[in-house]
Amino acid sequence: MSTPVLRVEDLHRSYGRGPTRFEALKGVDVEVRAGESLAIVGKSGSGKSTLMHLLALLDRPTSGSVELNGVPADRLRGRELNRVRNETFGFVFQQFFLTPSATVLENVILPLKIAGVGRAERKRRGMAVLEQLDLADKAKNRAIDLSGGQKQRVVIARALVNDPQVIFADEPTGNLDTTTGAAVEDLLFGLNRERGITLVVVTHDEELASRCDRRITVRDGRIEASATAATTASGTGTTAEPGRPAEEVAA
Repeated sequence: MSTPVLRVEDLHRSYGRGPTRFEALKGVDVEVRAGESLAIVGKSGSGKSTLMHLLALLDRPTSGSVELNGVPADRLRGRELNRVRNETFGFVFQQFFLTPSATVLENVILPLKIAGVGRAERKRRGMAVLEQLDLADKAKNRAIDLSGGQKQRVVIARALVNDPQVIFADEPTGNLDTTTGAAVEDLLFGLNRERGITLVVVTHDEELASRCDRRITVRDGRIEASATAATTASGTGTTAEPGRPAEEVAA
């Protein structure tokens, strides 16, 4: 079994106070193993996006622990937190979050600029990743002039430019047609297989989730079930204890 790159234990996240208090996560335990592809599935409002934000260190839990490569995340503050997050994670969202008037290259190298990488090196690395994704000819195009599929590939290029350990993909094909979405999926899973990048996908799409090595189902702020791809494909629907892989329960 591969080493966990991320681990959360007894994770709680609530919003508001008093009668308006809402508990989005309720005692969640999850491990994300290095090099795996993991789907986080659940209905809208289940807590799956909240879980992803906490795993990606974009938010802090109300209580519980988050570890990145064995280091407690609560030790990271300010610039150090930003540096670690920028160097360790890449993000792919369905809304793209590109600067429309900026060029493709300018959008791709933004993480490098934030990291303080020099201009020449930023351009070299940005062009290298655009070439990998067959986008080099679009480097000088404005993001606003691209198709949806091209925009999502630019987002993936931006996610890759810092050579991340983990890519978080939140509904990465939600705004794409079926053919373009399948191509983006193939690209993400190819990066997972060929480069060993850990892939965490938040999705409503059962077909996309079924391509992952493992899936966890979130319901009402708790982990309802965990299963490997083989278990899911067989239709057994093994239910696990919160945060405990179904294959361990079956054993």
